Amino acid sequence: MADAFITTQMFGKTGRNVTIVGLGGEGVLRTFEKEEAAASVIQEAVSQGITYFDSARAYSGSEKYYGRMWSKHPEVRDRIFQTSKSAMRHKKDALADLDRTLANMGVDHLDLWQIHDVRTENDIEVISGPGGALDAFIKAKASGKTRFIGVTGHHDPAVLTRAIKEWPVDSVLMPVNPVEAVLGGFLDNTLDAAKEKGLAVIAMKVLGASYYVSPEAGVTAQNLIRFALSQPVSLAIVGCSSPEEVKILADAGRDFHPMAEEEQRQLRDLFQPHAERLAYYRGVI
Repeated sequence: MADAFITTQMFGKTGRNVTIVGLGGEGVLRTFEKEEAAASVIQEAVSQGITYFDSARAYSGSEKYYGRMWSKHPEVRDRIFQTSKSAMRHKKDALADLDRTLANMGVDHLDLWQIHDVRTENDIEVISGPGGALDAFIKAKASGKTRFIGVTGHHDPAVLTRAIKEWPVDSVLMPVNPVEAVLGGFLDNTLDAAKEKGLAVIAMKVLGASYYVSPEAGVTAQNLIRFALSQPVSLAIVGCSSPEEVKILADAGRDFHPMAEEEQRQLRDLFQPHAERLAYYRGVI
């Protein structure tokens, strides 16, 4: 274990604490047949004291990478907060996804299972309608197959805001970065709705898939992680491709102190001219 502990914070109203930085499901985890590299990243995250581990059924081999690690180190499972997601819109398909996730990870429950990538009003209608996936998530929480349920989205802040207002979720995973601070939507309306319900807020797209990192412009991964953590969020997750990147992430969680408003403004100003283009993940709906 690293010498200094990473700061922890309450995960919404769940009663659970998590580290303010978590290992994202992208990076090397969103691959196939890179078992050794994936294991080194997960092991480094454990060694650094990170407790939040992100995954999804859609993330290539990530669930099985975790499964191999936890089967070798079952003593670690009780110390960490393991998550995954399902993008299935119907109850039967979502429950099948959950069974596959638990089998892949070799665990009997998740700490957080999330309704993945909600993009449109039609998604909301289908998910919450008769035979929709929302019933599967509620059932999974009631049965103990997951402790908590959440929703994720990065396409349309109005849609994600509606979902967190209407659904009985414990958390929301959404983009948090200087681009979003310029564009608005996620960092005001969605974040305000989440705060009003007392939800845990997980920051993603923190580095913009590393496109936002520009040392020559004075924008480092550490700057962007610190910006995200300076917003009213529970934690920030970042996908990593090497143990060295995990160390940078962990150090950001150890050394965190809120970013002054002037420094935040400078970052916003830097991204202002190209904000719409840089919000690539919003996509075309």
